[in-house]
Amino acid sequence: MNQKNHDEVRTAVREQYGAVARREAAPGACAPGCCGPSPQASLALGYSADELAAVPEGANLGLGCGNPQAIASLRRGETVLDLGAGAGFDCFLAARQVGPEGRVIGVDMTADMVTKARANAQKAEAKNVEFRLGEIEHLPLADQTVDVILSNCVINLSPDKAAVFADAFRVLKPGGRLAISDVVLLRELPAALANDVTALTGCVAGAATVEHVQELLERSGFRDIHIEVKRESKDAIKDWLPGSGVEDFVSSATIQATKPGAASCCAPSCCGPETSA
Repeated sequence: MNQKNHDEVRTAVREQYGAVARREAAPGACAPGCCGPSPQASLALGYSADELAAVPEGANLGLGCGNPQAIASLRRGETVLDLGAGAGFDCFLAARQVGPEGRVIGVDMTADMVTKARANAQKAEAKNVEFRLGEIEHLPLADQTVDVILSNCVINLSPDKAAVFADAFRVLKPGGRLAISDVVLLRELPAALANDVTALTGCVAGAATVEHVQELLERSGFRDIHIEVKRESKDAIKDWLPGSGVEDFVSSATIQATKPGAASCCAPSCCGPETSA
């Protein structure tokens, strides 16, 4: 896969994950343990049995590499955006935490995924969740409208990560925050992996180093950046592309950052008690 342009990369990713949404992907074709979700895999990523039981059937496609909910510290009344929402798994979990007074928006560039997510929302009667078709580099949201941005094993797939973080910064309110699980590059990939389209759509070939992610976040304006490599993910990653040794080159990581400015008052509980005049 020699220097594919951005549109070619997006097309490959869109086709692969459209197939996953339609259940047409061949086993092993999409990575992160990801073509057949199992409770064991999701539990290993940090989700609880209660969380797995709380989402509508078909929402968990097993496409993640961690649990962004665990680092998001979501509060009631907040507006949450999920980048690359898939069938809506993390969106439905976030909706439980922000409550009916909160709002969750999932964005995905794959029409089949958005259709599947909307059907899941209808099944779950999730009134505070919506799904929009769009690219995470060009988000279909207005400026400064979101309190928290989640993402789970998606940003590595983007051919323009600088644009992803810049647009995330744009839509966040002052004081808003990122809570991301993604894949990072530990050392340079062998050519066979770096040029393999399956490794690209499988969340491997598009991974950036921790240093590069840090640089992109800083350049976009984010502060309080914290990136933690999850070395324990090695056992899971070795099953993504069996026999390739990919676990020696990439790792799951959590990425947190904040947009400077005063945090928005998201609910009565976060602003303190009201006082009478």
